[in-house]
Amino acid sequence: MRLRTFESFWIIKNGLVHSYPSLQQNIRTELVVVGGGITGALISHALMEAGYKVTLIDRRDIAGGSTSATTSMLQYEIDVPLHELAEKIGEAAAALCYRAGIDAIRQLEHLVQTLQLDCGFKRKQSLYYAHSVAAEKKLKKEFAIRKKYRLGVRWMEASAIWKKYGIQCKGGVLSETAASMDAYLLAHALIQYNHQRGMRVFDQTAISKHHANQKGVQLITSDRYTIECKKVIYCNGFEATEMLKEKIADLIYTYATVSEQGISLKKALDDTLIWNTSDPYLYMRTTADGRFLIGGEDDSLKTPEVQQVLKEKKCQTLAKKLKAIMPDVSFTADFNWGGVFGSTRDGLPYIGPSPEYEHALFVLGFGGNGITFSVQAMDIIPAMLKKQDHPLAPYYRFGR
Repeated sequence: MRLRTFESFWIIKNGLVHSYPSLQQNIRTELVVVGGGITGALISHALMEAGYKVTLIDRRDIAGGSTSATTSMLQYEIDVPLHELAEKIGEAAAALCYRAGIDAIRQLEHLVQTLQLDCGFKRKQSLYYAHSVAAEKKLKKEFAIRKKYRLGVRWMEASAIWKKYGIQCKGGVLSETAASMDAYLLAHALIQYNHQRGMRVFDQTAISKHHANQKGVQLITSDRYTIECKKVIYCNGFEATEMLKEKIADLIYTYATVSEQGISLKKALDDTLIWNTSDPYLYMRTTADGRFLIGGEDDSLKTPEVQQVLKEKKCQTLAKKLKAIMPDVSFTADFNWGGVFGSTRDGLPYIGPSPEYEHALFVLGFGGNGITFSVQAMDIIPAMLKKQDHPLAPYYRFGR
């Protein structure tokens, strides 16, 4: 097939699963969730479960933003290593944030199984390997603190990694908790589930203004229709950086390429997510339909035309890097794509109220594990709406 387009593998593979109307009238509702990606799908589900009347809107087709570009590698790890995060916020707090990632993967698995959502969810392990001798020393320090807090890790020597995975490296940390799925399918499935039980959904509906008043919020769409609500929960990812004056994240463009079906791999690779210590890091996983996915080569944002040209070069580089570390694998690219993601200073998300917007909460799960942050927000946001404390809220707050 060998498609090289602006669209990601997930959109081409799955197509437009569900379509919804754009908003063409003034409406009233209790809560509005802005953003119809995986974050908006999870948060709107949690709010429906809590008994709220919810309306979800998206400026694109459902799951057409970053959700369609994510590699859907579910890991408890944060982009900032645990030993470095401990220096920023304290060891106990850092361990709490890491452990919350483990709990989130288990919570997501329970949700998928309970609702029988078809999204290719599969529990896996995660291998974080050292790409150099210098990186090995730092990684052993990381392993020690993860072991101290019983995060389910063990050290693998380079020879054992080569034998089991066919990867040339300097050793690595094997974590027992990880998973993979198709986030695009999950977002569609979860939104459709809640739509069928009363949640209103509008796509191709962009918000142009946010007016707060004593009663709540009036949202005005680009088509000049109004939405009256008590509160808004913004789950619009990197687009929220355009709304906020506070510098919360650096936006980057990451690239991915996936092989043709039937690629020959070590069996253990189908049960393990792979990533390394390079900067930017390389990450790999198998897909449910027998392909191998490689991602990385992060770069600054450029014009779409330049990024399209760069995409070809970046994905060729990814394939060369794969050959260098896994010489026995014959990789033939079938799809190449890229997507915008955010990176925060401490690797943590921004979840909660911003002083810049009244009657609004944000769920911005930046970083390589934004999905697990969004799962955590399924507990945090309802608690905040009830004015209850949550142990993670202080570390994910705005203005930190």
